[in-house]
Amino acid sequence: MSLERPVTPDPYPLLPAAAPFTVTSDDVTDGAPLKDDQVNAHGDTSPQLSWSGAPEGTQSFVVTCFDPDAPIVSGFWHWTVVDVPADVKSLPAGAGADDASLPEGAFHVRNDGGTKAFMGAAPPEGDQPHRYYFVVHAVGEPTLGVDGDASPAVVGFNLAFKTLGRAILHGTYQH
Repeated sequence: MSLERPVTPDPYPLLPAAAPFTVTSDDVTDGAPLKDDQVNAHGDTSPQLSWSGAPEGTQSFVVTCFDPDAPIVSGFWHWTVVDVPADVKSLPAGAGADDASLPEGAFHVRNDGGTKAFMGAAPPEGDQPHRYYFVVHAVGEPTLGVDGDASPAVVGFNLAFKTLGRAILHGTYQH
């Protein structure tokens, strides 16, 4: 069964403007298919991410993975890490396993699958290719002001007012 529908626009140009900076990965190549490790059925392993060039005034980071192509209006949040300290410039592969895998002070909020961890790609079988946006948000405050019970939507709302910069990398996946 194919889910015929228009391609969802890239959501990030629709947000308030933020200074660009750079995110790279040993595991995700921009615009290319994700490795099996980043797929729900094969491992749920968050990718290695490194970033540089965050704007002056950055006091913390938020790291997210979002699928705008999920067949629901709100898309699907696969990963949200809040309050990564400003002196941290990378996360190793697997840092999304749980809060103990994150730098001190950082924490997960629940993904749309219901766990406080990274959830790998899991588009419906037969659907169009999905895009998975791995985004590092530079925040102008030491903490975003939410706790582990916040939803990714609440994190995103707070980011709309506190983001200084945004670094974006995206992979794709299709069953």
